[in-house]
Amino acid sequence: MKKIFAILIGAAVLTACLILLRAQEQAQTPIQYIVEYKIGPKDLLEISVFGVNELNTTVRVSEDGKITLPLLKEVVVEGLTKSELEKKLTTLLEEKYVQNPQITIFIKEYQSKRVSVMGAVGKPGDYELLGRQTLLQILSQAGGLTRDAAKEIFVMRRLQDGSSVSHHISIDDLILRGDPKFNILIEPNDVVNVPVDMIVPIYIFGQVKSPGALQVKKSGMPTLLQAIAQAGGFTDRAAKGSVLIKRKDAAGKEIEIKVNVKDILKGKKKDVPLEENDTVYVPESFF
Repeated sequence: MKKIFAILIGAAVLTACLILLRAQEQAQTPIQYIVEYKIGPKDLLEISVFGVNELNTTVRVSEDGKITLPLLKEVVVEGLTKSELEKKLTTLLEEKYVQNPQITIFIKEYQSKRVSVMGAVGKPGDYELLGRQTLLQILSQAGGLTRDAAKEIFVMRRLQDGSSVSHHISIDDLILRGDPKFNILIEPNDVVNVPVDMIVPIYIFGQVKSPGALQVKKSGMPTLLQAIAQAGGFTDRAAKGSVLIKRKDAAGKEIEIKVNVKDILKGKKKDVPLEENDTVYVPESFF
């Protein structure tokens, strides 16, 4: 009796473990949502009717969302999925012409739902927009961002009233911080523009460890202290209180800005933003 009871207890425990394991597997399996493509203007459809070759055709959807077919003439197809259109054509043909028609539709070209990606991406071009896709998914299809990408992405969108709107997306917010609210859904005919950031020079000479030209992004111009740090920092003989910045104003006239870097380091003054083609000179201290 004890052996039978032990066997029953063991079987119950084994069954419970199997149920728990199955539940864990199901919890770990992601739910997949399949969004079937909806036909739209300019899509190219290949329509085959089994056993009725004269009804086989390849046709492009018109701008107003219609196709013209033998016997049926104009049929509205915009907004229908492939399976929905197969059912619609089956019903229309069955009403007057063919008993139990077997219709197959193949979408040869997706043209109605496309998005253009341009600028600093690996593979600029037009991409099919199948289902619901986000900005990051489209950028991934386009080969991702290149090293010369600027700090913002512009998503240009045409509204139903004919006007346009441009969404400005910070790359830092989208990718570095991963804020989901910036990973917006892309809509048909959107234009995703990743501007190319210009590389501009800043020159730094004198008592720094690596004098010469610094190549910096125009969207991320360094401050004086940052430029000095990029040039290896001050030498032991640097006159930190007499650093000179030379730049040209809007009229092309050269101006000089004398900066006491000691005050910046002590927090008494703000760091100085540099501009394209600035020349920084760090003199030698004789004391």
